[in-house]
Amino acid sequence: MNIYWRELRAHMKSLLIWSGGMIFLVIGGMAKYSAGAATGPGSMNDLMKEMPVSLQNLFGVGVFDLSSALEFYAVMNIYILLLMGIQAVMLGSQIISKEERDRTAEFLLVKPVSRSQILTSKLFAALTILIVFWLVTAGSSYAILANYAKPAEFQGGLMKLMLAAAAVQLLFVSLGAFFAGVMKRSKKSTAAGTATLLAMFLFSVTADILKEADVLKYFSFFKYYDAKDILKRGYSPVYPVISVILIIAMIWGAYHAYKRRDMKI
Repeated sequence: MNIYWRELRAHMKSLLIWSGGMIFLVIGGMAKYSAGAATGPGSMNDLMKEMPVSLQNLFGVGVFDLSSALEFYAVMNIYILLLMGIQAVMLGSQIISKEERDRTAEFLLVKPVSRSQILTSKLFAALTILIVFWLVTAGSSYAILANYAKPAEFQGGLMKLMLAAAAVQLLFVSLGAFFAGVMKRSKKSTAAGTATLLAMFLFSVTADILKEADVLKYFSFFKYYDAKDILKRGYSPVYPVISVILIIAMIWGAYHAYKRRDMKI
């Protein structure tokens, strides 16, 4: 329990910074909706139709009605997921590897607790931080959308998107923990997790822009929870099943490797 509270205190400042960044992102994104709505109904859709087809595919033109506050929010949802994913993968990696980075591993390992207990406490702390960040994201999104539409018009769709965001958080924190458990050099685990996330984001964007590259969506956590599928085109239940399997596999891999490898002290 002491490890749990210690990790929460250690990450409190970064949580506040990430939360502020998320609120700023949502406010800034919806401000563009306000500016577009002021020019008249349908004008935003007409403007987007003048863009190249590849960019229309990326932003969901023809799928989303950009005169709707919820559907405009859904267009920028990929960037919200990107921010949440970066925070999660860095958290999952750093919360495990920072003992070796800061040369405090020896102090931690001499305590009368097993490595499994240490890792469990750290992962529970990471989960708590993710929940708080999720609540900030959901709460700020709800409050800001309420300025542009009645709650009945967006709350159901927003909850679906927020549940998808929670799944993305769990996938990326598991990925970060896996790299931190497996890789011997602590500095490389965060870099590997972030590089993998950016590759997945690139796969997601490429799959939207180029229909020939549609196969790339199976290699991106972001495409598992695409707002266009969730709100408009119909969502496949196979993705949550794959997500659960991947999360279990990555967490098991983190425990398996962390308990057996030599620590740098």
